[in-house]
Amino acid sequence: MARVLKEAKHDDGRRGDIVRAAAKLFRDKGYDGASMRAIANAVGMQCGSPFYHFASKQDILVAVVEEGLRQGLEKTRAVVKPGLAADVQFRALVRVHLSIILEDGNDFIPVMLYNWRCLDENHQRRLIATKDEYDAIWQNAVNNLHEAGFLGSDTKFARLMVLGAMNFMVTWYKPKKGDNLDTLADKVVAFFLSQHA
Repeated sequence: MARVLKEAKHDDGRRGDIVRAAAKLFRDKGYDGASMRAIANAVGMQCGSPFYHFASKQDILVAVVEEGLRQGLEKTRAVVKPGLAADVQFRALVRVHLSIILEDGNDFIPVMLYNWRCLDENHQRRLIATKDEYDAIWQNAVNNLHEAGFLGSDTKFARLMVLGAMNFMVTWYKPKKGDNLDTLADKVVAFFLSQHA
C-alpha cells in the first residue's frame, strides 16, 4: 500500500511538472505554437509520455487554466477583509491581481487571458463558475468604492476597465525593469480613483 501511495505521489508530481512547463510554453508561444514535443522536452520526457497523464493537449490547457483560477481565487480571497475601508480593500485587490498575472513564474492566468478561445465550449462552461466567483469579489469591491464616493455609478464598467487595463500589462511589463509591483499597484489605484476625484 505504501508503495502505491508513493507512486501516486510521484505521478502527481510529474503531472504538476507538465502543467507548469505547458503554462510557460503556452504563455511564450501561444497554445497553437506549443507542441506536445516541446512540452515533453521541457520536463525531460519522451514525446508521447505526457499522454500517460493527459488525454490531449486540450486537457493540458484545461489543467493550466484550472490551476490559474484556483491559485488566483485562493490568493484573492486571502486579501478580502471585512471592515476594510473601500480604497484600502481595492488597493489590496489590485496588488494581489498584479502578483497573479505579473510575478515571475505566474504563467497560468496570462495563459487563460490570451488562450481562452482555444478551450472548447464544454470546458469554458465548466470553468466559468470559478471565473464568475473571482469577478464577484471584484464587483463587490468596486460597488463599495462607489458607495464610499470614489467612483461613479457604472460600477460594472469600472470593474471591466480596471481588470482589462491590468490584464493588458502582461503584454508590456518586464520583471525587474521599471516599477516594482507595489509601485505599480499604487499607480493603478491613484489613476482609477483620481478619475472621480
